[in-house]
Amino acid sequence: MTLLVFLASKNWYDIRDLSNISRVILEGLDRFLPSGIVYVVAVLLGFVASFLIFVLPSQLIVGVYGERKIIGRMQSRLGPNRVGPKGLLQPIADAIKLMQKEALTPKFADKAVMWVAPIIFVAPCVLLFAVIPFGPNMIIADIPVALLYFLAVSSIPVLAAFMAGWSANNKYSLYGAMRIVAMTISYEVPLVMALMGVVLFTGTLSLQEMVLWQKSNDIWVVFLQPLAFAIYFICVSAELNRTPTDIAEAESEIVAGYLTEYSGMKWGLFYGMDIGYAIAASAFAATVFLGGWSFFGLDKYIPPWAIFIAKTHLFYFLFIWTRGTLPRLRLDQLMTFAWKFMLPVALINLVVVATERMLWQELTDGKLTQGYLYLFAIVNIAMAVAIVYAWARMLGYSPKDETPMRPRLFNDARGYVPVVSEKGGR
Repeated sequence: MTLLVFLASKNWYDIRDLSNISRVILEGLDRFLPSGIVYVVAVLLGFVASFLIFVLPSQLIVGVYGERKIIGRMQSRLGPNRVGPKGLLQPIADAIKLMQKEALTPKFADKAVMWVAPIIFVAPCVLLFAVIPFGPNMIIADIPVALLYFLAVSSIPVLAAFMAGWSANNKYSLYGAMRIVAMTISYEVPLVMALMGVVLFTGTLSLQEMVLWQKSNDIWVVFLQPLAFAIYFICVSAELNRTPTDIAEAESEIVAGYLTEYSGMKWGLFYGMDIGYAIAASAFAATVFLGGWSFFGLDKYIPPWAIFIAKTHLFYFLFIWTRGTLPRLRLDQLMTFAWKFMLPVALINLVVVATERMLWQELTDGKLTQGYLYLFAIVNIAMAVAIVYAWARMLGYSPKDETPMRPRLFNDARGYVPVVSEKGGR
């Protein structure tokens, strides 16, 4: 009981809400700093705290070491195991190696654009976390249009990637840059439509308000919008250039895509921020679809920021899982899937949500009840399966036509072996 009282307090030493510590620090600084300076310090303090507590550990431990270790286990390998205990110091060794490498620049490249591209690629990643709520009071900028802000800022790296590919004066780099632009445009449309369904249900564009809506109704949006959740994950994987949609860096086709001419820490900035953007996308998904820092009342006793970090890493595991198990898709397959499947399915889902919202207003006079929410959840889960199956069949997909052949095992290695039918013929 004493522990619960401690966690429920609002004292500076309360780990349940880290804003208690920052409040004491800012109140102390406000006594002797000039008027208005404390607001600048508050923003800087929030950025430093979120970077040290969440971003840096997530990138190094989960994004670099954890991802390589988990994928190694998935593919029957050990993963990092040489540098430090259990290979934990591998990210530091990689950083030292990159800093020691020479940063080469092609003779006929546009040097100014090529050098500034990594900086433009890094900056938006830091800005994305400004609107992510880590707890009830742990948010740097609680703006009413946080969702639009996140979508707008997350589109800037595409310009930086195109700058990097175009300025290198290399056709492989240019191919990779153009692929990123085409893929981002193709998948941004269904992504926005999927998030519009979430906005219709919650009635707000504020990420903090979305968390509070899920907390007050004791239900996560992922149950109300399972199809939007799936669309978001697929679209974000494509926009982040994650395997199996990493066609912009397809080594077997275009060397290393838009990063072909980059080396040293310039390449390291792109690589590190790719992980940073993936973590930001995971944090956004945890906020919008998984209830954010709330967990059905347990956030009174468990620090909300710890719940939020756990949900973020859980979503990030989906990125690791798909990267370690699925093969890379072709460019034409990705584009066809975006325009012929994802876009119509997202549009149908939006129509379904708009209809439910209208029924909700007509039947309950705008007063939401738990019964209607659970009913919508059941209907939407069934509708998601039905929509995906029906549209796939409409496009001509039939599971019977693509049944994989049974594996054929041989004791000795040799050349071509003809397929023998079940009846013994050839």
